[in-house]
Amino acid sequence: MAGDSTILNIGLARTDITPEQPVTMAGYASRKDLSQGVHDPLSARAIAFEHGSERLVVVSTDLIGFYDGTCEPIRDAILSECGLRPEQLFLSAVHTHAGPSLGLSSGRAHPNNVAYTKRLKRQLVQVTKTALAELQPANLTAARGSSPVGVNRREQITTRDGGTEIRLGRNPSGPMDREVQVLVVRRPDDAAPRGILFGYGTHSTALGPRNHVISGDVHGLAEQFVERYFGEGTIAPGFAGASGNVDPWYRVVPEFRTERGWIPEPVLLGTMLGEEIVQVVAGAGSKDLGGSIAADLQILELPGNRNDTGESTVPVGLVVTAARVGEAAFVGLGGEVFNQIGRAIKEASPFAHTLIITHCNGTAGYLPILEAYPEGGYEVRTSPFGPEAAGLVVAEVTRILHELHDDASRVASASR
Repeated sequence: MAGDSTILNIGLARTDITPEQPVTMAGYASRKDLSQGVHDPLSARAIAFEHGSERLVVVSTDLIGFYDGTCEPIRDAILSECGLRPEQLFLSAVHTHAGPSLGLSSGRAHPNNVAYTKRLKRQLVQVTKTALAELQPANLTAARGSSPVGVNRREQITTRDGGTEIRLGRNPSGPMDREVQVLVVRRPDDAAPRGILFGYGTHSTALGPRNHVISGDVHGLAEQFVERYFGEGTIAPGFAGASGNVDPWYRVVPEFRTERGWIPEPVLLGTMLGEEIVQVVAGAGSKDLGGSIAADLQILELPGNRNDTGESTVPVGLVVTAARVGEAAFVGLGGEVFNQIGRAIKEASPFAHTLIITHCNGTAGYLPILEAYPEGGYEVRTSPFGPEAAGLVVAEVTRILHELHDDASRVASASR
């Protein structure tokens, strides 16, 4: 039935992307040694949508992100070999800090990492092809849950001179989006879920720089839990929601502790998130959200952050990808955005369900909210964006979503 203009077809695929040899690990500049083993496997998961002649592919990878010039070469390979337009591909990472760093230049990356990245490119092309080959009629439903796994990390401390500053820590009273977003794929006349897409806004940094064992961390372990629970026939792509100022409740621990019955913090948090996803799937509604597909990709030129002299730097680009599949929308943001930005986009969206995906199609860096700049802190200090950027992003993404929604209404009217 592929190509039938009245039917939504969905295909899913998964492939193992665990490093086969020791690699330089990503996320912490202080960590210099190569990896020393694997706690849990890394995967890439792809979900393909097709309605009539339009297609959309969303890829989740158990990686930190496509840094060091690796995003465009990998995207270009997938687009070229799979016959997709740029806006039809969401290439994302769960932002685990316990996976390999990527690199294609032998002068910048360890040879093992270069070999890994080249193999990864081939694997991502193949997993996308497989998902497209698996396109079959399917229903798409949605539900929402809530989880305490993440917490605002901008902790205010008192300095020795009596002043205050923001550091990375735990701020339970800080703004936080606890929503767990879930989309469920089922085949007609099959009660078992075949695909479970979920988004949750936290860094996957339960493991810190002293850890040298490969792991998907919070998001990756949640994916694995859900797939084990529902069985081999289910694929559960996870996505990091808006979480630039959110860390796991237990953060940057040095290892997987197991003594005296201790449950390792990454396992505990990943399992908690996974169990909430399972609970949400059990309570998901029966309304089929499926319908026509449309997508848009824009590179927003945003104000740059101020330099040491207080002057604004050159504009900075942020890749924004938005798509609709019937009554569900996907928003891909090529950076690390504060949770308040994701919440604002969801609240302004005209769609019944809007899944926020960060570390998607780009690696622009931190995007704080306006109010964070006077406070300072790591995210503000390292951000390439100026204080006005967040508001511009919310406004532009909202505009794009409304255009996609209005177009869907026109398509529906024309088909009556």
